Amino acid sequence: MEIASDVAPVLSAAELYRFFHAADGDETFALRGVSLDLQRGELVAVVGPSGSGKSTLLACMAGLDEPDGGHVSVAGYRMTRRPEAERAALRARWIGVLLQSGNLLDHLNVAANVRAAQAVAPKPDERTDVDALIASVGLAARRHARPTTLSGGEAARAGLAVALANDPTVLLADEPTGEVDADSERTILDLLRERAHASKAVVVVTHSQKVAAAADRVVEVLDGRVVG
Repeated sequence: MEIASDVAPVLSAAELYRFFHAADGDETFALRGVSLDLQRGELVAVVGPSGSGKSTLLACMAGLDEPDGGHVSVAGYRMTRRPEAERAALRARWIGVLLQSGNLLDHLNVAANVRAAQAVAPKPDERTDVDALIASVGLAARRHARPTTLSGGEAARAGLAVALANDPTVLLADEPTGEVDADSERTILDLLRERAHASKAVVVVTHSQKVAAAADRVVEVLDGRVVG
């Protein structure tokens, strides 16, 4: 299988469709033929109103959800319609995911959460230094803290550290600055830009004008379609 080069998209979503069945039997379309190619070295902001399909798109790109039509490939490997174990292995190798919630295991402290993410990676010899990573998100003094004791901004930064635990080629982040203070937003935005400058691909679903303004490309989603 071909591995992505510097000119080929490192992640490609092609004509994604996703619909959900409502209680009355109707179908609600979350995605209607959405395509998005990601290149190394770019920060892409996905914007649009709530309910437009942004988070569904991110979940499909991460292999956390299966589209009803179309497909997703990462580094030349098809993710769509493969067993969950195979999708998880591809995700662990290539993709870091930061969701709006559920990024941390409550019974583990920050450092242990990062180590847990590293434990599932297929490249143990290339693991990022845990202390350095936690320090880079401004949580060195909170490395032994449990998630329930973290503020909103600290939890977001800890989740980002977990997403970056295996130095992923692609980072997919859903509203990483949605409930943080201005200082945390600047810290997170700087880290996202650093990832892009390090020849990684970064996608951020966001309502933040600051994040969108800092992006190399803005993709607007409305009613499950890319409109800009």
